[in-house]
Amino acid sequence: MASRPTISKAVIPAAGLGTRFLPATKATPKEMLPVVDKPAIQYVVEEAVSAGLDDVLMITGRNKRPLEDHFDRNYELESALQKKGDAERLAKVQESSDLATMHYVRQGDPKGLGHAVLCAAPHVGHEPFAVLLGDDLIDPRDPLLQRMIEVQERHGGSVIALMEVAPEQIHLYGCAAVEATPEGDVVQVTGLVEKPDPADAPSNYAVIGRYVLAPEIFDVLRETEPGRGGEIQLTDALQQLADDEKSGGPVHGVVFQGRRYDTGDRGDYLRAIVRLACEREDLGPEFRTWLRGYIGQELAEG
Repeated sequence: MASRPTISKAVIPAAGLGTRFLPATKATPKEMLPVVDKPAIQYVVEEAVSAGLDDVLMITGRNKRPLEDHFDRNYELESALQKKGDAERLAKVQESSDLATMHYVRQGDPKGLGHAVLCAAPHVGHEPFAVLLGDDLIDPRDPLLQRMIEVQERHGGSVIALMEVAPEQIHLYGCAAVEATPEGDVVQVTGLVEKPDPADAPSNYAVIGRYVLAPEIFDVLRETEPGRGGEIQLTDALQQLADDEKSGGPVHGVVFQGRRYDTGDRGDYLRAIVRLACEREDLGPEFRTWLRGYIGQELAEG
C-alpha cells in the first residue's frame, strides 16, 4: 500500500473586508489588528509552522498589501534597530519574515470561503493541505492541527475541527452530524449544515476554523453552486465528500476541547487580548494585578 503524501502546505484565506471592525479596518486589514503586540495573522502562521507546514499560501484581496509587507524584510527598520543595539526588537522584527515560505494570490471577487479555497488549487496541486481561518486563534499548548494531520494521514479523506457549543449558538457556525469512532476525540462526519436554525441543527458540534482537506475538494468546489448568502460554501462541498466517499471522502472530525481565542467580533477580540495578556510572562503579573483592582473598583461602584 502506497504511503499517503506528507502534508506540507497551509492555505490561509484573508480576503475578507472586516466590516465588523470598521472604521479600524477602513485602511488596515482586519488580520493585521494587534492581539497584544502581534497581528492576529502571525499567530495563525506560527501555528501552521509549528505543525510542520512551512509552505504557506495566503488568499488575499484588495487593500491587503500590509499582510505581504509584514512577512517581508524591512531593511530600513532592521538597520535602525541594529544601530541602536536593540537586539530584542530586531529579533522580533525578523521573526515574521523568517517564519515560512510565503506565497500570495488574490481572490478577486469575494465569492465565499469555498471559492477562496478553490483559488489555492494551482499552488496545492494533488496533495492534502491544511486551511486555517484567521478569526480562530488556537493556543499553541493545545496542538489541534497536528492532531488533525495525524487523523488525515491515518484515515485519508478530509478532517475538520469541531467544538461543542451551546445549542443557542449553533446558528453562528457550520454544524456537523456525526457518528462516534473508537477514538474518543475523533468522529465520522455524516452531514454538514451551514448556520442552521437551532431547532434544525443535527448536533451542537460547531465547525471551527481548521481543516485538513483532500485535494479532491477542488473538483467538488468547481461544481458547487452558491449556497447560503449567495456564496460558495466549503461546508456544501464537504457535505458531498461525506455523502460519497468515492469522490474523496471520508470526512472525519476532531473534537477540540482546548483553548481557542475567537477574534471574529469585537467583544471576543477584546476578551482574547485580555486572556493572552494575562498569560504572558512579561506582561501577565502586572496586568493581572491591575485587572483585579479595576474589576474590584467597578464592582464596588456598580
